[in-house]
Amino acid sequence: MIRRIGLTGGIGSGKSTVAGLLVAEGAVLVDTDAIARRIAEPGGIAMPALEARFGAAVLRPDGGLDRARMREIVFQDAEAKRALEGILHPLIGAETRREAADAGPDATVVFDVPLLVESGRWRALVERVLVVDATEATQLRRVVARSGWTPEAVRSVIAQQAPRALRRAAADAVIDNESLTLEELAAQVRGLWKRWASAGTR
Repeated sequence: MIRRIGLTGGIGSGKSTVAGLLVAEGAVLVDTDAIARRIAEPGGIAMPALEARFGAAVLRPDGGLDRARMREIVFQDAEAKRALEGILHPLIGAETRREAADAGPDATVVFDVPLLVESGRWRALVERVLVVDATEATQLRRVVARSGWTPEAVRSVIAQQAPRALRRAAADAVIDNESLTLEELAAQVRGLWKRWASAGTR
């Protein structure tokens, strides 16, 4: 049985939907994006360092991180982006390890990592990498529809992520989620889960 699965995909690819389908099959989900949001909420463990580095301008009225404002800053300033990552990444890593340990040794853990390929370190930490893929046009359409972001904002995020070809090259399995219905997507996830449930590690 595969016990450690890395799940990734570009924004708007449907990765979160696939994560939910894997949980329905019995996986334990460790969502690094959710962890990043949680530690930057009011009273979150990242907030003192974020406020010290970036000032009150990146705070919401409730004391949490203004993610939209922070996004604007790091898209325009590479040094600010490095500083943000230097604060968040160690904290996210520690929380990720804690959640995975809490799942227990017999659990199949799915690590939902948007920047799995970009980080360069996750390949050694998981037994299989699953990539959910869609064209940039589809990503753009989905994100604009669900978030209200401008197309320019979505394109900026896509440009910060690994190219589709690089993600696909890093994958042990790819789900092409371009025009699948939810039922078709669930069937693909179920089939992959069954194959990996009967597989040994490399």
